[in-house]
Amino acid sequence: MTLHYDVDAVVLDIEGTTSATGFVVDVLYPYSRSRFAELLSERAGDPEVARAVAQVREELGDPTADHARIEKTLNSWLDEDRKASPLKTLQGVIWSEGFARGDLVSHFYDDVVQALRTWHAAGVRLYVYSSGSVAAQRAWFASSPAGDLLPLVSGLYDTENAGPKQEPESYGRIAGAAGIAPERLLFLSDRPGELDAARAAGWHAVGIRRPGEPYYAQGVGDHAQAGAFDEITISTTGSTI
Repeated sequence: MTLHYDVDAVVLDIEGTTSATGFVVDVLYPYSRSRFAELLSERAGDPEVARAVAQVREELGDPTADHARIEKTLNSWLDEDRKASPLKTLQGVIWSEGFARGDLVSHFYDDVVQALRTWHAAGVRLYVYSSGSVAAQRAWFASSPAGDLLPLVSGLYDTENAGPKQEPESYGRIAGAAGIAPERLLFLSDRPGELDAARAAGWHAVGIRRPGEPYYAQGVGDHAQAGAFDEITISTTGSTI
């Protein structure tokens, strides 16, 4: 069944929605894990790294925590798949450089890129809201197998500039920043808690369910659902796509 929405913008989750969670867990996580120590020792003076290190120390309640303890904490958070902002910041720095060097190429499901290009060409604004940092999102979309997809995207949001993904207030911040009424926004995600929060903020929400993804068996509660982006059509300014 095809789902139809009359909206001005689509906001995209990444893991499990546009892209395979397995790629992030099996490729990107080990890549960052192997480079935390080098980053902390060689780039501690960089403002972004220093800010993240200070946030880790604050979380630990230890303002003197050395780099070894910080690295151990980052790896522990990685094992827990904890959406900690300083972890995501440091991963973003590492991944951005990996993508720039050509060590990494991002993953997108086959149905996603064509849908994004079609929606964008028809005047639909596209945004990203992911627990990964804005820097990581930028590198991800710029380094796809289909080329640089960043020109399709109007804005990037993470847990630092928008807030936690399961809190309705975060979606209110995005709507305000984008200058779009909540009822004119559609959020696509595989996580029911995020879909609940978006709906509570007045957005439309569709659960994306792809076999093999962590939340596939759990389902998306009472939200509309689609197995791929090509099962969704959008009307905006009188045209249907």
